[in-house]
Amino acid sequence: MTTLKRTVAIVEWLLVFPAALFMAALFVRNIQPAPYEPAQTARRIVDWFSARPRLGLEVLLIALPLTALVVGGVTVGRYWRQDAQLRLAARATLLSLRTHLAAVLIVAATLLAGGILAVVLLHVITD
Repeated sequence: MTTLKRTVAIVEWLLVFPAALFMAALFVRNIQPAPYEPAQTARRIVDWFSARPRLGLEVLLIALPLTALVVGGVTVGRYWRQDAQLRLAARATLLSLRTHLAAVLIVAATLLAGGILAVVLLHVITD
């Protein structure tokens, strides 16, 4: 991995981190009642974002992820055009997924079922 690729990868993660933290805090604050940890810390994070709509919403939740999307799209497009090995690896991956489509669908359905059950369980616990 070249230095430029590493730098872009780090910048991408830094741009997305505040929004990912906020989304995780939205989820975590519903795990337990508000006075207990980690729900208390998650509530504070959500409250901090809510108290600063211009910085929290416009910059951290819209502008930074949008920048990451644009920079990532341009970077992936550039490497896609330049790197024949990347194109071959992507093609091989798609062929492998197509060959094992039934297994992929079973895994996807299993993960989806687990996610649905987790949300339902969380809802039952919090009510």
